[in-house]
Amino acid sequence: MSLKSVMSAAVLAVALLSAPAALALAPAEMVKLLATIDDRQRNGGDYKALVYLEQKEKDKTDTVREAFVYRRDADDKLMILFSRPKTEAGKGYLRLDKNLWSYDPNVGKWERRTERERIAGTDSRRADFDESRLAEEYDPSFEGEGKLGKYTANMLTLKAKQGVDVAYPVIKLWVDKDTTNVLKREEYALSGRKMRTLLYPRWKKLFSESKGADVWYPEEIRIYDEVEKANSTVILIKSIDLRSLEANLFTKAWLESKSR
Repeated sequence: MSLKSVMSAAVLAVALLSAPAALALAPAEMVKLLATIDDRQRNGGDYKALVYLEQKEKDKTDTVREAFVYRRDADDKLMILFSRPKTEAGKGYLRLDKNLWSYDPNVGKWERRTERERIAGTDSRRADFDESRLAEEYDPSFEGEGKLGKYTANMLTLKAKQGVDVAYPVIKLWVDKDTTNVLKREEYALSGRKMRTLLYPRWKKLFSESKGADVWYPEEIRIYDEVEKANSTVILIKSIDLRSLEANLFTKAWLESKSR
């Protein structure tokens, strides 16, 4: 080997050794990151969205549902009201005082549901439509920095706080370093089994008068069932309206009135 080759190799080795490694986020920085993710998606007032749910199930015909999602973030209230197809119209969910209820107009009956409830039988859960509460519900730990496609992401593992009712007690999160948008989310049961993988390929923002800042939302969420591998659901948020809603909207009576 020539002297020039040896010197070049030595210079390269020094450069690699001196290259700065990704610095681990301190606990306070991770909590701040989760709070930022939550705040970017939260509105100071009300929220209404038109969403489509495209569902694929093994050995079944693909289905598409249309629903309206209503939120009042200041009071932690949520309603999902299905409008299409005709067989689903009038069905809905209502979250009040941290309790989730479902309503079926065909039987005129309300039933309490758990956080693991498959919304309308799809791979989606209540949390996919609600405001983000990561900082409130989970404690984070730093797993490093990595590439996800063209993005550089901070990778975190989140574990549910004591006494908090969530669908999945462990979450792995990939957060874009440049924008703090969530890119990918994996959800695990307490046993360690992976239950769902969620991808967030597109984010959009809308200025909120009540908040005095932008509200960010995922225009598309791709959900993959990790237990029934052939099953998946895509949530498409077609439009957002941040104007004030009716004062009495988040009631069982209001939802029932829409199914008559």
